[in-house]
Amino acid sequence: MWIMWIVVGVLAFVALNVFFYFVPVGLWISALAAGVPVGPLTFIGMRLRKVNPHRVITPMIAAWKAGIELSVSDLEAHYLAGGNVERVVRALISADKAGIPLAFKRAAAIDLAGRDVYDAVAMSVNPRVIQTPKVSAVAKDGIELMAIARVTVRANIDRLVGGATEETVIARVGEGIVSAIGSANSYKEVLENPDSISKLVLSKGLDAGTAFEILSIDIADIDVGRNVGAELQAAQAEADLKVARAQAEVRRAQAVAREQEMKALVWERRAAVVEAEAEIPRAIAEAFRKGQLGIMDYYRLRNIQADTQMRERIAREEGPAPEETPGPGAAG
Repeated sequence: MWIMWIVVGVLAFVALNVFFYFVPVGLWISALAAGVPVGPLTFIGMRLRKVNPHRVITPMIAAWKAGIELSVSDLEAHYLAGGNVERVVRALISADKAGIPLAFKRAAAIDLAGRDVYDAVAMSVNPRVIQTPKVSAVAKDGIELMAIARVTVRANIDRLVGGATEETVIARVGEGIVSAIGSANSYKEVLENPDSISKLVLSKGLDAGTAFEILSIDIADIDVGRNVGAELQAAQAEADLKVARAQAEVRRAQAVAREQEMKALVWERRAAVVEAEAEIPRAIAEAFRKGQLGIMDYYRLRNIQADTQMRERIAREEGPAPEETPGPGAAG
């Protein structure tokens, strides 16, 4: 008899352990006290689907206490999809208290997209200030300016899924600053009126397609940098000088080539003259044989040649006569 009672006790103990494992009694009592309609079968189904009841029921209790009635199936489905149920419920409560329209499906989609939905709701209530890195730009007069801007943004919950991130906003603001400074006629205009940059950049609608709404753009700091225009002009002058030197070298090489060609032509002509002169004795001998040249004609030719050679030798020895300069008393 006592063996039967032992077996019954063991079975009862095992049954209680199994029941308490599948049904967390403390959590069940808390849910009933908060008015959340949760039964033992719900907890058993969660255990069978390998869902931690505390990760679903505890946020659900907080939502119901805040006046937001969420179903167990929706929260459990979001948990099974890999979402953070607690963060979504906190975002829904914050949005409801701040009067921001936010449905559970939208919050779940934002969370599954990898965005912090609670941080987005907090940013909608309390806008965030993003500081851009130092942006360098050059005005029309060639002076470089380096500006730092502070961008006040507010999260746009409707565009959190598929919207661009803060990096895009910073890049667009930097591009707008470069365009605004580059369109200024002088860097002095920008220093005198830095708010003209923020107004011009803000008017371009840089938050289009992003997950944020730009509230204001303020120039926090602006410094004067290098004289880029003068440096570019100096570099251009140096480049022009190198081009001119190269062209001059080409012309010099061409002149040297022409000089060599002329020298070759002169030597060629001299060779032709020497060759022609070598034919003279033959022509004279031929003229003698044919009787076309007499002895007196030959002597006159020799005299003319001797006279010409003498004059050339005298001219080479004497050289050009120096110009006579008048003495001190020559004037008048």
